[in-house]
Amino acid sequence: MMNRRVKSLLVAAFSAFCLSFSLNATAQHEQHGGVGGGIGDTVVHQDPHEASKAADKPMFDANEVIFGHVLDAHQFHFFSYKGSDGHEHHVGIPLPVIVYSEGRGLSMFSSSQFHHGEHSYKGYRLVTPAYKEHLSKFYSAADMMKFRNETIIAVDEADMPVPGASVYDLSLTRNVVQMLIALTVLVVIMLGVAKKYRQGQGITTAPRGMQNAVEPVITFIRDEVAKPNIGHGYKKFMPLLLTIFFFILINNIFGLIPGSANVTGNIAFTAVLGVISALVINFSGNKHYWGHIFNPPVPFGIKFIMVPVEILSIITKPFALIIRLFANMLAGHIIIICLISLIFIFGSLSKGAGWGFAPISIAFAVFIFVIEVLVAFIQAFIFTNLTAVFIGQATEDHHQHEGDAHHGNPATEPVII
Repeated sequence: MMNRRVKSLLVAAFSAFCLSFSLNATAQHEQHGGVGGGIGDTVVHQDPHEASKAADKPMFDANEVIFGHVLDAHQFHFFSYKGSDGHEHHVGIPLPVIVYSEGRGLSMFSSSQFHHGEHSYKGYRLVTPAYKEHLSKFYSAADMMKFRNETIIAVDEADMPVPGASVYDLSLTRNVVQMLIALTVLVVIMLGVAKKYRQGQGITTAPRGMQNAVEPVITFIRDEVAKPNIGHGYKKFMPLLLTIFFFILINNIFGLIPGSANVTGNIAFTAVLGVISALVINFSGNKHYWGHIFNPPVPFGIKFIMVPVEILSIITKPFALIIRLFANMLAGHIIIICLISLIFIFGSLSKGAGWGFAPISIAFAVFIFVIEVLVAFIQAFIFTNLTAVFIGQATEDHHQHEGDAHHGNPATEPVII
């Protein structure tokens, strides 16, 4: 709750600051841009040479930077710089591109062949903001909606999209690559810890190394998540819960590394985890669970209302898991990038303003980054805990539940954080 309040306060402050800045910029533009009207208005004429220099000065595109970081891409891009030759150079790691289209077959090549979207290769083109600006001269606004950033389209010799051409992108994007790296790290850590236990280390002797970090977490998931929410049948669900927790946690931490991909901030990733949880929940449901859905213990007239609501809950439970993880991880990354982008936004207006605002921006960004480290653990725990709660509701023994209520034990209800 405190984390949400801090985020809400920062977003509100940031919005108010941007609003006041835009109003000030508009007022300055009206004063110095030669716009006048009534009696007493001051009209200041700008030197045409200075105006042309200001027009040639590139403005920082925060929108491109923000969405370029949080969305998927065909390469790991770290930074760009302008060389002595006057051209912009990009530093990153290109990834394999695998595309298939009818008539052209399967093509495989490096994403570096696109030169960051500046060139086409083998009849394919990577859609970038600059290329979309070029297409806007030939397509309507409605047609431009189908050209999304970082998608690969088929083009002709004039670099124009081929009408009706279907391109199936099977590339190893940075989200896929980073997810595979996280999976490899998870498997290596767990196999190493399991090997030490098989050798007796941690059983007959004190645990050492990675065991000291992993064992308390496993014990916590077992004692504070699985047992209270699932009950006596918790053991068969422990592999699922531990895999979900560590897989989300590792991806969350990897996403905090500068230049990496924000995998858990991708709706496709969280959707797959939510679908897996939904399948386990519903296939583990007993007759009491399904009976409560299709024949709830309410008066007959109320059943016509409750049955659709209970059926809808089958969808809303995993949907809540999907949106919560996606929204929290995406929002944190956007706030950090916005704070850093303010330095370059002010710097594009005035170099002194950029340097002057840099300490404030960096301080806030570091503060949010520290909170995001905490959120990385919290969101992994919440997803795992709610999955255990929903599994416990599906596998709950009706007679045991009634016995607990008879002896005065409170019923377990899910706590949504």
